[in-house]
Amino acid sequence: MGTSIFAFIIVLGVLIFVHELGHFLFARLFGVGVERFSLGFGPKIFGKKIGITDYRVSAIPLGGYVKMVGEEPDAPITPENLPLSFTHKHVLKRMGIVAAGPLFNFLLAVVLFFFLFLIYGSFVVKPSIGEVLKDSPADRAGISKGDLVTAVDGNEIQSWEQMARLITESRGKSLDLRIQRGDATLDLTVTPEMKATKNLFGEDVERYVIGIGASGDTFSRDLNPVQALSESLVQTYQITKLTLLSIVKIVQGTLSSKTIGGPIMIAEMAGEHARQGFANLMFFIALLSVNLGVLNFLPIPVLDGGHLLFFLVEAVTGRPVNMRAREIAQQIGIALLILLMVYVMYNDIARLVFNW
Repeated sequence: MGTSIFAFIIVLGVLIFVHELGHFLFARLFGVGVERFSLGFGPKIFGKKIGITDYRVSAIPLGGYVKMVGEEPDAPITPENLPLSFTHKHVLKRMGIVAAGPLFNFLLAVVLFFFLFLIYGSFVVKPSIGEVLKDSPADRAGISKGDLVTAVDGNEIQSWEQMARLITESRGKSLDLRIQRGDATLDLTVTPEMKATKNLFGEDVERYVIGIGASGDTFSRDLNPVQALSESLVQTYQITKLTLLSIVKIVQGTLSSKTIGGPIMIAEMAGEHARQGFANLMFFIALLSVNLGVLNFLPIPVLDGGHLLFFLVEAVTGRPVNMRAREIAQQIGIALLILLMVYVMYNDIARLVFNW
């Protein structure tokens, strides 16, 4: 329990700090004054004021904020503070400041993945057969458990992913497989069949398969800095894509909303990853950082995406969104977030009770 709480604080602290640092640095870059930089909400625990900025750590560690001079459009501004006012900056600068928070979350993920790939390399699942279904194309072709596939139609392969992709793309055409079985090398021909399978979201999809399962054996491939950077960008993109797809599937009702978790679930997962080692915890932080970046870009009022939507309308029309319309939208956004918070807490508690 203690490990989970400590890991939860570390994970949230890193994510919140990096997110708010993005807003802060771009605010200062564009000449906007920052009155407060807070990790957490509520009463101040400790901090220090430097210049006009009050840097503080607050009691409730479930978020953070950067309070800028003139952030509220109707806030009174003294003449000497006009050059520092957020509201009085060009709309593109305001959009840059708002977008910097979630963008820094994506940047954090890329940096963490980069160092993980550089230090530990890339773990690859071997194209080694762990299971052959009875009466499947693989079984009829003579493929056996323990075989290692080294080539498909003359294409040398090193990973299970490469092999699976070539089988899926075969469209039922016969494939020539080169098999390593002990000290012997065999050439076998297999014809993939169309089968209904489950995808990552539990949906029924049809694809070409040969009826084999992976052994789960892996090997580590060392990467140089350029390769590590490339892999980190690909990994960040793939997680971003998966997160967006998950949101769409939840809205469509294809993916159960019970998969959504809140602070308790994050604390449990953070504790588990911390117990598995530093690298696992860093991967978990990177994963959550991408999720946080994606969620903050959603066009929901009170989130960064909602502010960006207002500023985009202003950039197109040449005038700010009506204050009354903004207030109504903000109230709707707050209500939606509260409902979401209640729901994820319900999911967390229900999951705890079920596990108990």
